[in-house]
Amino acid sequence: MPYLELALPCTEAQQPRYERALEDVGALAVTLVDAHADAPDEQAIFEPGVGETPLWHEMVLTALFEAGTPRDALLHALSAQDEGLDWSRAEFRDVEDQDWERAWMDQYAPLKFGARTWIVPWNHELPEGADAPDAAVVRLDPGLAFGSGTHPTTALCLEWLDTLASDGVLRDARVLDFGCGSGILALAALKLGAKDAVGVDNDPQAVTATLDNAERNGVADRLAVYLPQDEPVATYPVVVANILASALIELRDVIAARCAPRAQLAMSGILAGQEDEVAAAYADVLDDIRVEQLDDWMRVSGRRR
Repeated sequence: MPYLELALPCTEAQQPRYERALEDVGALAVTLVDAHADAPDEQAIFEPGVGETPLWHEMVLTALFEAGTPRDALLHALSAQDEGLDWSRAEFRDVEDQDWERAWMDQYAPLKFGARTWIVPWNHELPEGADAPDAAVVRLDPGLAFGSGTHPTTALCLEWLDTLASDGVLRDARVLDFGCGSGILALAALKLGAKDAVGVDNDPQAVTATLDNAERNGVADRLAVYLPQDEPVATYPVVVANILASALIELRDVIAARCAPRAQLAMSGILAGQEDEVAAAYADVLDDIRVEQLDDWMRVSGRRR
């Protein structure tokens, strides 16, 4: 069936109110895209803590409605939902039916991180290099959840895992992906030689998406995923947490308790300027603290004392 599409530029601060108004008047789907990502492979997807929105300063919000929805009446209803919102820049178009997740995937290109880690859409042919015998290939369905590798925070963590693999640290190790989202980091660790992995996320949809991606990659028998209340008590030699700086600081004791003695820990989701505060919060539990930057995002890593 065809649809009516509404597209509207908005800022990070405005986005929750716009999205709430659209959902309240019956939007069938609402999506967000970085307003400054012009190329398909620059369509950044942040892997945030659950309940957080992508931290783009400017974005384009798109909503789908049933075909034939009166445009003027829709704008009137939206204005009534929140009188403080400006809908004057809203643009409409009629669109034909299509598989929206698959359409997104058609634009999603394979990406390489570090020496041999590849993130490849499940329906995309392997690019040159990803078919090498030692390549660690994660087949991901970007339509399912929360992280595709394109955002710098995810890239920083994937590169860190790739380096651990090159140094032999991941071989036969257990890995914790704290705030796993799509499971991309746990999956990469397994493909790079980890023995098994555990993902933890407080969103049931993230648990479902991670399990689906684990099945897709043939590692479901080596990846367990839990909601926080169901997570078994354990420590790990490798821990990665790609959430937000505020959450990393708030959950400092929780994350530290999951690190075995001398464990490797990497944290991202940290905006430039926040790294000192995160490093300070972990200064008494980590040695060899290092900070790396990619674009406006930071990674803080170290070794558990």
